[in-house]
Amino acid sequence: MKPALESSSWSRSPVLRALAVALVLVVGALGLVSTAGAQAPDPVPGSPDAPATPVAQPPPAAGDQGATVSPGSVPTKAVPAPAPAAGGAVQLSDERVTTFWAHSAGLGIIHFIPTVTGRQVGRLRLLTEDGAGEVYIVLRRYVDEAKRTWLRIRVPRRPNGSTGWVLARELGPVHKIATHLVIDRTHLRATLYRAGRSIWSSPVGVGKPGTPTPRGNFWIREKLVALGGSNPIYGPYALGTSAYSVLTDWPGGGVVGIHGTNQPELIPGRPSHGCVRVPNAAITRLYHLVPVGTPVTII
Repeated sequence: MKPALESSSWSRSPVLRALAVALVLVVGALGLVSTAGAQAPDPVPGSPDAPATPVAQPPPAAGDQGATVSPGSVPTKAVPAPAPAAGGAVQLSDERVTTFWAHSAGLGIIHFIPTVTGRQVGRLRLLTEDGAGEVYIVLRRYVDEAKRTWLRIRVPRRPNGSTGWVLARELGPVHKIATHLVIDRTHLRATLYRAGRSIWSSPVGVGKPGTPTPRGNFWIREKLVALGGSNPIYGPYALGTSAYSVLTDWPGGGVVGIHGTNQPELIPGRPSHGCVRVPNAAITRLYHLVPVGTPVTII
């Protein structure tokens, strides 16, 4: 059976066929103009193709929901994270005077960009190398087209400085703090700030040239007590950070700690394998001033 088009009267007329061809060409040209004027979809915030655009600062958190205490930490506030601006990501932490952090709620997937089909870069974990609840700094918040809320987090892993996106439901309550610890490797001094004001400072010892204390943005993941009883080289207190040293085979995977010492005469100096040594009296005071989640900037 032949197609119906071949049996129609207009298909046998040269004039009508010429008019039909001309009409098709005009419609096609209009389609090309329309396509050329269409806008490409905006890149997903956080993707490599996303343009560098200013990010709105978060409004003040609305209403504290009570104090919570992490094991071995000073009290911090559990607060709702600021709502995202329409059509973009909202910056939550400036890691100077305002920082948000949370424990993981499970072993959720960490994505390279905020989409469930995006490349996976790892998984959350529940505990640190020493068995404390793992801590993640929350940098940004984004709501996708499906109304899913995503959080961009700092990830404690090698290489130092790793980040990724997780669904908000994969994290526990968000805490807000105002402390910031700066470790200056040039001047061999550490300073703790609260809301931008210095509240503690001490000379320190840092890594040797062959095993330097790494530079970058890190945070306090855990607080350890009374280490001096079993190993006096760490003094009475230690703070576990998210920084990893060049020694991958070091106990605990090479986590850089901030701790006391049994050799105070080496402070200030560069005597360590990457850790930051603090006089025992100073680390005792710091331990009671600094909460878990405090950002640590090593310069």
